[in-house]
Amino acid sequence: MSDSPAASRSPIPSPILPGATLGVLGSGQLGRMFTIAARRLGYRVHIYSPDSDTPAGQVGDVERVAAYEDLASVREFASGVDLVTFEFENVPSATSQAAAERVPVRPAGSVLHITQQRLREKTFLKEHGFPVTPFRRIATLEELTAAARDLGLPAMLKTASFGYDGKGQQRLTPQSDLAAAFTALGGAEGIFEAFVTFEREISVVAARSPDGSFAAFPVFENAHHQQILDVTVAPARIPEVVAAEAVRITQGILEALDAVGLITVEMFLTPSHQILVNELAPRTHNSGHLTIDACVTCQFEQQLRAVCGLPLGSVALRQPAAMANLLGDLWIEAGGVPDWSAALSDPAVKLHLYGKTEPRAGRKMGHLTATASTAEEAILRVREARDRLVPSRVRR
Repeated sequence: MSDSPAASRSPIPSPILPGATLGVLGSGQLGRMFTIAARRLGYRVHIYSPDSDTPAGQVGDVERVAAYEDLASVREFASGVDLVTFEFENVPSATSQAAAERVPVRPAGSVLHITQQRLREKTFLKEHGFPVTPFRRIATLEELTAAARDLGLPAMLKTASFGYDGKGQQRLTPQSDLAAAFTALGGAEGIFEAFVTFEREISVVAARSPDGSFAAFPVFENAHHQQILDVTVAPARIPEVVAAEAVRITQGILEALDAVGLITVEMFLTPSHQILVNELAPRTHNSGHLTIDACVTCQFEQQLRAVCGLPLGSVALRQPAAMANLLGDLWIEAGGVPDWSAALSDPAVKLHLYGKTEPRAGRKMGHLTATASTAEEAILRVREARDRLVPSRVRR
């Protein structure tokens, strides 16, 4: 792994203290929970996105509605805040560059540039010595055919840009029609990733400050359903030596990026306990939501501390916890509003809703968190609480 670029760093800037105004590019639930944490510490928060009445905008001081491509509006927005950060990575590079003309942007646009495009991300990781699955760039059907021959099937074919929660992803098998799969890319640049046999999926959410201070939350263990995160538990049920290696890899990645802020590293753990880096997210992460109720410092406050140059908070886990996503499917299955009282009949369960008025299949509407004396008990409690939201599930 490469050494961190310490020699190229600028002098450590002064911290941005409570009372300042922070700008957030993006207005979803991650921005909402960041804003709640920031306001608790005495900051004002301005939200910028193309949408109105958004989860973040509902709790921010100002909701600026304009296109990310409207660079004049971006510059005006940035001129009214002391710092700009992100709540999701699919913001055009030109947007972050325009904001950086006015105020500090953290993480920097260079980090965003790498992490918002799978090929750049995987290439960066590979070139810096981090473990990744074999991959190929796909721009033609011939390149796809060669990748399938050389790296084997099954495999994953993904669009290189603008993919999350399984969007833009296809699982290829020896029976797949490669021509149809290539057509499904819709002309977008693709990436072919060799299939990984893994024991479980884990993630590390970690923060890095302008002075290089680093702190990582306990490793999270993640279970997905239809390529969307379903349940997360902490601590991950893995050997301590493996957890330590996951954190070591994460710290190396943040240093290689010279990142300031919060970065999430998603990983695969193979049956032989080899760690492979899957994806990076330059922001808070769905798997870190349980930190709100289970850790001394939640991931959203930690993001704020990191980007503002404040001392990082304790990442200690008070007790084992599990988080279950609440998708719009629950509203559909319940035939209306889920039974919140039933879910909260367990006093160890916490409910977090995101202020979205239109439930749709696959749309993240909120989450539940349960704490317990063991990871297994926390998983059981949060799953049972989610089942109680739909009366027909309880009667089964």
